[in-house]
Amino acid sequence: MAYLTPAEFVPKLIDAGEQKIFMSTRDTLIRAFMAGAILALSAAFAITITVNTGQPLAGAILFPVGFVLLYLLGFDLLTGVFTLAPLALIDRRPGVTIGGVLRNWGLVFVGNFAGALLVALFMAIIVTYGFDVPPNKVGQTIGLIGEKRTLGYAAHGASGMLTLFIRGMLCNWMVSTGVVAAFMATHVSGKVLAMWMPIMLFFYMGFEHSVVNMFLFPSGLMLGGNFSLADYLVWNEIPTVLGNLVGGLSFVGLTLYSTHVRTGATRHTAPTRPAAAPTPAE
Repeated sequence: MAYLTPAEFVPKLIDAGEQKIFMSTRDTLIRAFMAGAILALSAAFAITITVNTGQPLAGAILFPVGFVLLYLLGFDLLTGVFTLAPLALIDRRPGVTIGGVLRNWGLVFVGNFAGALLVALFMAIIVTYGFDVPPNKVGQTIGLIGEKRTLGYAAHGASGMLTLFIRGMLCNWMVSTGVVAAFMATHVSGKVLAMWMPIMLFFYMGFEHSVVNMFLFPSGLMLGGNFSLADYLVWNEIPTVLGNLVGGLSFVGLTLYSTHVRTGATRHTAPTRPAAAPTPAE
């Protein structure tokens, strides 16, 4: 897979973050829109597999196909830019400001949400024949997911909010590891394999991904899920976004930067060798 060491690929992460900050509004929105749409399709695919096979692991194994495709195509997820964009600011790249980072995050959020929302509408139409019949088993499952992952947290109050936040942190620890993994290899096969593993882990473990949830919860509301828009925002999306930000930046971006760019090198003194014995005269 032509593996690159962290010392080789971490500077590329900073370059990528800088590039995203200076990207035009048009390109940022298009790339974010497509990323949200593809990841939403992948989530619908994984849920369909799980419902039809009764094996959640099967859905988790195949879910990463969407993540891999969107990153190979150069599209952007909010979870990824949470990790990459701040690195350019921390590295003091010329012209990079907090405002530029926030602008990038805001545009990617809007683009991701628009793409995921469109696929949510398409899937709601598919599973109800254009809202002409009650949702099929896949649609019912999506609605139940929305209830469980809003009202289910709300039922536990502050403990539920803490659980939700930590699940968001753990999610982007793995997702951002997947983003970074794409920089570890120079061959497509190596990139795919490296990205696949952490994404499969987060999905099977039920961690909270803000962009996946931009699909799950709006589609759940369209399909008659017993929760409200306020439930979705307060008891899922907002805490998940914050958890994703903290998890990706703390456990991936800052750790890699601090030990592979601003490394705390120690001074090494070569051991003193004893003087060579004199050569006997011949």
